[in-house]
Amino acid sequence: MNDEMEIQGTPDAQAMGVDESLLPKGPEQRTIGPFNYMCLWLGDGVNLGNMTLGSSLVVAGAATLNLYQTFAAAIIAIAIISTVFALNDRLGYKTGIPYVVQLRMSFGVKGCVVSSLLRGIPAIVWYGFQSWIGGTALNEIGKILSGGSFDSPYLCFGVMQVILICLSLYGFHAIKWVESIISTVILIALCYVFVLLITQHSDVIAAKWVDAGGSWGLPFFAFIMMFMGNYAAIFLSAADYSRELKSGISNGSRGFLYFIPILVAYGFVLCIGAMLAAVTGISNPAKAIPVLVNNPSISVFISAFIVMGAVAVNMVANIVPPTYVITLLTKMKYKAAVVISGLLASCTCPWVLVQDSSAEGLGLFILIYSAFLGPIVAILLVEYYILRQQKINIHLLYQKDGPFSGYNQCAIAAMLIGAAAAFTKVELAWIIGLVVGGISYYLLMKYTNANSKFRAGTIFSKNEAE
Repeated sequence: MNDEMEIQGTPDAQAMGVDESLLPKGPEQRTIGPFNYMCLWLGDGVNLGNMTLGSSLVVAGAATLNLYQTFAAAIIAIAIISTVFALNDRLGYKTGIPYVVQLRMSFGVKGCVVSSLLRGIPAIVWYGFQSWIGGTALNEIGKILSGGSFDSPYLCFGVMQVILICLSLYGFHAIKWVESIISTVILIALCYVFVLLITQHSDVIAAKWVDAGGSWGLPFFAFIMMFMGNYAAIFLSAADYSRELKSGISNGSRGFLYFIPILVAYGFVLCIGAMLAAVTGISNPAKAIPVLVNNPSISVFISAFIVMGAVAVNMVANIVPPTYVITLLTKMKYKAAVVISGLLASCTCPWVLVQDSSAEGLGLFILIYSAFLGPIVAILLVEYYILRQQKINIHLLYQKDGPFSGYNQCAIAAMLIGAAAAFTKVELAWIIGLVVGGISYYLLMKYTNANSKFRAGTIFSKNEAE
């Protein structure tokens, strides 16, 4: 199937009542090549939030999973993540539409409000979380350089927010070069930390993590779900990223553009996070690394890399999606929406999430919101691949009073049914929600609302015509 079969008409921003940033991107507007795209996901994976997830494996000096169980769970999760990424990014890659417009295909123009917020709100929370991590690292630099006279993490947090907002005003043009530089620098820094941990604390790491009994039962599968939940929001809005990728790349190749950098980055930081927690007993890596290094000069550089990591992950995962959501819902211009996203992130009180006592709460937060995101991604995949067989007139998605106006009751019901099922076993929330939500949506579309306009163009309308 070629792109011409997908794009049947070019929407006009003024006529459709949306900001230009939400219009489809043509091949000539796409500036990110395969290497920069991999750097984007490498920079996203090498961050302190993911390292904190690794440190959550060691609680009160006892590891819930050992080394082998951790990496087995990680590889399984990354394989699933890459597959879902490559499947859900296809519509955005072929047509250039963003995620918030893709949602209209299943949920409708009004119905997509709730489902888009379920992507935007977690991104806002993570935005604040990552900025606070970066702010604490920036504060460490200030304390070292001032000889201890400076100590204001809240001020540093504000500085981080200003930096991120200013960089993000330039959109993906800034993201491309920031990620390429930062991902390389951070990996070098983390290699140093890794070597330091192995050479000086291998006995402690072996005793508390590598040789721990761990579990191949529920904790193992729960970690897979938590791992995937950490990416659930990102691959849900895969179209926001693939629409920036240069055309001509096959579906299989795009899968590897996700798998390789996520495997390298995520595997590395998870390992370092678990080792740091085992050695220092501290859940916040921004505080644990300076304790480990215990050298003011080196600590400055390490903390600088932590700041860069916070900038990298926020620019990829946590700024663009909520900005698009705000732009869609308020008709606000892209740059104004970027500023609002930053202000909202500042109001999430991220300093509470990074406390040692809150580490498990952060994991629970991931599992809870992924209970809703699993059903949503299943609905999108069922809609595009099964019901519409990869054929959609995207011009209609931009029409307020067209066939996708209002809301699709089947999509909303399937999302709620999937989420309710997911909450029956919150440790496995994402996969339960995915399966139940997808099946529910197919059955509801087939057996209910026979006169629904959302059936037009699907296999069910074809069957009825026959």
